[in-house]
Amino acid sequence: MSLRSNIDYSIDLIRRAEPLALKMSPDGFHVAFSGGKDSQVLLELVKMAGVKYTAHMQVTTIDPPELMHFVRTHYPDVVLHRPEVNFYKLIEKKGSLPTRGVRWCCQVLKEHAGVGMVTLVGVRAAESTKRARRQEVERIHRNKKKRKLPADLFEMNEERIHQCVGGKDKIVVSPIFHWSDADVWNFIRGNGLPYCELYDQGWLRIGCVGCPMARKKERFISMKRYPGIKRSIIRSISRSLFAGGFQSLQEYDATAEEIFNWWMSNKSIKTFFGMLRNQKELEL
Repeated sequence: MSLRSNIDYSIDLIRRAEPLALKMSPDGFHVAFSGGKDSQVLLELVKMAGVKYTAHMQVTTIDPPELMHFVRTHYPDVVLHRPEVNFYKLIEKKGSLPTRGVRWCCQVLKEHAGVGMVTLVGVRAAESTKRARRQEVERIHRNKKKRKLPADLFEMNEERIHQCVGGKDKIVVSPIFHWSDADVWNFIRGNGLPYCELYDQGWLRIGCVGCPMARKKERFISMKRYPGIKRSIIRSISRSLFAGGFQSLQEYDATAEEIFNWWMSNKSIKTFFGMLRNQKELEL
């Protein structure tokens, strides 16, 4: 599809979803905004569609400073939500670090937003194999499981909608699901939208610093750029260890810095600390 066709399709999808959004909430759509290029395109399309919405950003407290400055400068109408407990305190409270398998960071800091509403997100199939397996329209139940929706969801009457959608369910719509990277950048440049400076400095995706879902190289680059964040994470690990946290690592008698290095390595606990033990034995 051409960019023009993608734009028309996305706007049509947003408009078709608006009646359901208004049935679920008088505020209309909940637009999930992150400050990244995809959410910028999403928000601009929502404005072009002329629908009712509010845009929200879930501040994780481990966001790049340049990103937060960009959002506050260019998107002052986006509602910023700071968590009751920041990322560093969560490390101490949970006694662990988020991993690819257990992403408590997203669960606690992001995924609660938009419950009981139709939420628009900037997810695209081209971003990853995992995201390509998602659907353009999904229902996320209160137990966090994704449920298949009827194909005619946006055309159903109110009675049938209530049969399919519970009060605590979240309908997630991805209007740019089929867009390519080139589509996104051509739209941004074609509409003269400002974007975060980190993209011009080599960042392909902008998210939480040290995100476990990012590539290993990207994680190390971000930690090198923000040494204060690294120190704060190690400090939180140390406090958690003192309080009895990180039970799965107790047998290794690991220091806070060693635990941080394991987390950044993307290796399993057994592999990383087995290698570390062998190295220490060789040094003796």
